[in-house]
Amino acid sequence: MTKRVGPITLDGEAADRITLLNLKEFRNHLKRELSDWKKNPRSDTNPDGYWLHPEDVVNNQLIINALNTVIRQYET
Repeated sequence: MTKRVGPITLDGEAADRITLLNLKEFRNHLKRELSDWKKNPRSDTNPDGYWLHPEDVVNNQLIINALNTVIRQYET
């Protein structure tokens, strides 16, 4: 199967590999943010810590779980 994205034409397997790599890269970015925040959260007593909005902490966890589900589908 061939997939066309704008001026680029790729075979289906290449397109799926690219998609999988992008999904994993995004998931790793979110995981790093959470890890940095958990190791050294910014607070009134730790003003030099890593800052994440409280909503981002929750959303990152939700998005990571969703990405895990999608990634498993690409890997099977």
